[in-house]
Amino acid sequence: MTGATRRGRSAEGRAEVRRDLVAAAVTLFRERGYEDTTVDDIAAAAGVGRRTFFRYFRSKEDAVSPDHETALARAAEVFETAHATEPAAALALRAGETVFDIYTDDPHLSVERYRLTHDVPVLRDRESASIDHYRRLFTRYLRGRFADDPDGDLRAAVIGAAVVAAHNLALRAWLAAGAPEDGMEACRLRFRRVAEMLPGEPAHTNGLHAVTRRLEQAVVRLERTTPPAQ
Repeated sequence: MTGATRRGRSAEGRAEVRRDLVAAAVTLFRERGYEDTTVDDIAAAAGVGRRTFFRYFRSKEDAVSPDHETALARAAEVFETAHATEPAAALALRAGETVFDIYTDDPHLSVERYRLTHDVPVLRDRESASIDHYRRLFTRYLRGRFADDPDGDLRAAVIGAAVVAAHNLALRAWLAAGAPEDGMEACRLRFRRVAEMLPGEPAHTNGLHAVTRRLEQAVVRLERTTPPAQ
C-alpha cells in the first residue's frame, strides 16, 4: 500500500492529497507552461500515481480550478433552507457570500490560480463557463421565489446576473491586489453594494425596466473601477 493510498483512506488524507496535486499543478504550469505539463508530471510531482490523480480530477485543468462544485452546492443549500419570507435579494446576497470561502481558504493559491487563468486561454474560457453556472443556479432558485410575479422570470434573471457579476468584480479586485488578508472585508462590502441596485430593494422604483437600465449602468461603473490583472 502506497503512502498516497494510506492518506486517501481518511477525509483529512484525501484533502491532503488533493492539496498536493493542486500545488504541483500550479507550480508546473508556472515553471513549464500549461501545454508542456501532463497529468503524469503532476501526479509524479505530488508523489502519487496517475490513477490516484484521476480519483480527484477529471483533467489537468480541473487541478487548478477552484472547487466550484462545492461552492455551487453551498449556495444551493442556502436557497433551499431559506425561510419563505426572506427577501429574495437579501437571500441571493447571502448565497453569494458563501462562494468567497473557496478563495479565502488558501489566498496564495487563489492568487496563483487567478494569474494562471489570465495567462492560459483554455483556463480563462473554463472560468468564464463556471461563472455562467452560478448565474443559472441563482436565476433558477430566484425564479421559484417569483413564481406568482408576472415579471418573475425577468426579475430573477436581473437579480441572478447582477449578484454574480458584482461578486465576480469584487473578487477579481481582491485577487488582483494579491488577496491581502485585510482586504477581504472591503471585498465583501463592495459586493454588498449591489443590494441597492436590485429590483425590489429599495422598494421605490419606476418599474422593472428602469431598474434594469440603472443596474446596467452601475455594472459599467464597477467594471471601470476594477484593477487590471497583474
